[in-house]
Amino acid sequence: MSLFKEQLIEKFTNRTARIAVMGLGYVGLPLAVVFAEAGFDVTGIDPDERKVAAVRKGESYIQDVTTAQISRLVAEGKLRATKDFSVLTKIDAVSICVPTPLRKTGDPDLSFILDVTQQLSSYIHSGMVVVLESTTYPGTTREILLPKLGDERGMSVGENFFLAFSPERVDPGRKDWTTLNTPKVMGGITPACTEVAAAWYGQALQSVFAVSSAEVAEMAKLLENTFRMVNIGLVNEMAIMCDRLGIDVWEVIDAAATKPFGFMKFTPGPGLGGHCIPIDPLYLSWKLRALNYTARFIELASEINTNMPRYVVNKIQDALNGHGKPLKGSAILVLGVAYKPDVDDLRESPALDVIGLLEQKGSRVFYHDPYISHLHHENWEFDRVEDLMISVRQADCVVIITNHSVYDYRAILEAANLVVDTRNALSQFKRASSKVISL
Repeated sequence: MSLFKEQLIEKFTNRTARIAVMGLGYVGLPLAVVFAEAGFDVTGIDPDERKVAAVRKGESYIQDVTTAQISRLVAEGKLRATKDFSVLTKIDAVSICVPTPLRKTGDPDLSFILDVTQQLSSYIHSGMVVVLESTTYPGTTREILLPKLGDERGMSVGENFFLAFSPERVDPGRKDWTTLNTPKVMGGITPACTEVAAAWYGQALQSVFAVSSAEVAEMAKLLENTFRMVNIGLVNEMAIMCDRLGIDVWEVIDAAATKPFGFMKFTPGPGLGGHCIPIDPLYLSWKLRALNYTARFIELASEINTNMPRYVVNKIQDALNGHGKPLKGSAILVLGVAYKPDVDDLRESPALDVIGLLEQKGSRVFYHDPYISHLHHENWEFDRVEDLMISVRQADCVVIITNHSVYDYRAILEAANLVVDTRNALSQFKRASSKVISL
């Protein structure tokens, strides 16, 4: 057995290991808090001075982490933040939690992973374990991180240092499944890497599921989100078909969901949002294209989901025409711009595409979201309307994009002239009102 392996496992067991989390966003900050709550000394590293300053002041900027938690852990000396990567010289375990977006071409953008790997390579040392959490295509850990951290530094993976992949499974806003209790998949470059990394995470998280390789762990995350993307694409197409047939898709879904086996309920919407579902499957599709294979399910589901914002705009136009008004020049109030209910997360939100398309067609667009006060996009920006009900009355059409639970939908329906409901938020009222147009 490697001496470094024994030493690291002992440090994790007695909580003397020093932890670093690279990237203090939606994944990194909650993870850093979980490690600190478990008794580890944790340093968060992020180039964003605002995030570093907030942590140092004991303030949270992530909805899933409270300011009280951050303040207490900082006061106890268990959590700190810095922009200085040189602190890695004294770190035993590093978790990498940086973004992995898509380029405009649809190709993976690994620049954040490459940047932190380059920084880490300057300070990596024997007796360190590194876990990549950023979602990416199978082979990234072995093909990109391993050469920079091991081969080029003359260190032997599984002997001198340890490298693994563990996909993040953060679902912002959830209270039932959190970073602490969501089962964690862990796959190392070698069996020793898996053992060390699992020993580390197992001291803080409730459940760690070890797999045979980093590639299996990378692929597992892509399967999870591809499953969701394809099923959402299916139900979105079902909504389009039901519309052509004059059938209420929501009633169809509720009826199908009464079957206690062989069916899992998915619901249609104005498009995909969040960091994972719209992006992760396309990493897999890109990887397979390099191997001369077309991931047909992924490509088709992506095409359907990507076109949903345009389908919504067409529904708005048809609804206005039915009331004798053109889309151009009409006042459109968009309700909810976060990518899902009751969060302040705008990442990949379909609301941005819907607003952009309405702007292109000459509509007078304004929005309300209780969690987001300002929108800034490449070609436009808006401030949230402050008086919701006055704006509802003034709008030619209200479009429900995100069904936040704080909205009084009965009052909104009573005050509105016309509503296009993409989330079935008005399900209990729509049969009694001719003002509601469903997706």
